[in-house]
Amino acid sequence: MHTLGNTTPSSGYILALDLGTTGNRAFVFNADGKIVGQAYKELTQYYPQPGWLEHDPQQIWQDTCWVMQTAIENAQIAASAIAALGLTVQRETCLIWDKTTGKPLHRAIVWQDRRTASLCHQLQEQGYAHEIYDRTGLIIDAYFSATKFRWLLDKFTDVDLNNVLAGTIDSWVLWNLTGGKVHATDHSNASRTMLMNLKTCQWDENLLELFQIPAHILPQIQPSLGLFGVTDVTLLGAEIPITAILGDQQAALFGHGCDRPGLMKCTYGTGSFLVAHTGDQIVRSHHQLISTVAWTQANPRGALNVGYALEGSMFTSGACIQWLRDRLKLIKTAAETETMANQVKDNGGVYFVPAFSGLGAPYWDMSARGAFFGITASVQPEHLVRAVLEAIAYQVLEVVQAINASSSTPVGRLTVDGGACENNFLMQFQADVLGIAVERNVMRDTTVQGAGFAAGLAVGFWESYEALVQQRQIERVFEPRSDNSLSNFATWQKAVKRTLAWVE
Repeated sequence: MHTLGNTTPSSGYILALDLGTTGNRAFVFNADGKIVGQAYKELTQYYPQPGWLEHDPQQIWQDTCWVMQTAIENAQIAASAIAALGLTVQRETCLIWDKTTGKPLHRAIVWQDRRTASLCHQLQEQGYAHEIYDRTGLIIDAYFSATKFRWLLDKFTDVDLNNVLAGTIDSWVLWNLTGGKVHATDHSNASRTMLMNLKTCQWDENLLELFQIPAHILPQIQPSLGLFGVTDVTLLGAEIPITAILGDQQAALFGHGCDRPGLMKCTYGTGSFLVAHTGDQIVRSHHQLISTVAWTQANPRGALNVGYALEGSMFTSGACIQWLRDRLKLIKTAAETETMANQVKDNGGVYFVPAFSGLGAPYWDMSARGAFFGITASVQPEHLVRAVLEAIAYQVLEVVQAINASSSTPVGRLTVDGGACENNFLMQFQADVLGIAVERNVMRDTTVQGAGFAAGLAVGFWESYEALVQQRQIERVFEPRSDNSLSNFATWQKAVKRTLAWVE
């Protein structure tokens, strides 16, 4: 793997930031790849209307500063000892801000937000679906950033666009980290905007014109591994090179060592995301999977090396468990769901469709809504909880089936990470319905680990990607049980169909 320099830095740590949907965290890694300091802060969720979700960009930036400083303090090191910083973020979430004052013009519109669904339907009706898929690898959906940018610009028509910057969360945080000096993004995040051409890896002029988005307000697209700038010295007391930026699912793919065709992972976070590396080729799926950039890096001759991926995006998984806790008050902690699910022998005939933000792969239905089916007077809270966990696993099963249908090599093992993979009931049920082993690492935060590894490799702090990957420790392998039955899966699929917009 090509590095920015030929010598290993004398300083001994890597700082990695993971700015997610539900919270922001920072980890400090030492030369052995071990965590020596970390910090986390939960992020406020704003729901101005049903189907809408916003984040406060100022809070994201303030929390970023806090977790960086706290993680460094917990590691008991000086900031000057940090060789490089890696950044991974929730993708598609985007905002616009004033480049003079540095203040956002509006809260960030989160990837789960559905406010632009009508514009997406309009684009579909106008016949743009094939062109957009061909140019970007993406399905027309409110999930992606382009229609969100258009909504924001329509709201501020009286603003001088020469003074406005637009971007996803990585570009907002990078701009602030560098004291307003750098407005950039990487290819993995840019590929999620529905504005980047997947073949040229540049902003697509046709799509910028279609969405009426001025090119000058967008960030410069750079390789995922490479120098993006240095942190402003006033932030941490040292200028730290920022040498890797990745979308969160791509960072997890990197952290798992999935760098070639046949390797894939599933992250059970706010949503579930199953991503399979496809090498240097754009693989198109006929089963509603999206084609995207895994990560990029300039080779020693300066040419761009591009890794691509196929992805199945499921919008709601861990968010269901958070909903059981915060909205329904059925649980006090996420861990209780495992105990409750094991207290009943089955789901009691209850099926849950997790369509809080519509349905992603393989349906891509923006108008679908969540629902419980099969509720009778005998149903207990434990049945509801179990039905929610089963639905998370069934969603993944559908995407694995789509991956298998799109590939000559069937999935033989699933590597997992993310908060919800802590749930032993869910992971065992997942193995049962898939009929393959589910492998869980000791390190659950593979996303931030991937960002850290990428940043360190980019500056030669570590020399071997393969050696880093081989250091990963497997905590548990869930083998499928012989009593597996898919009859309930067929019933769940019937429940899903009842929530789709076209079903009356």
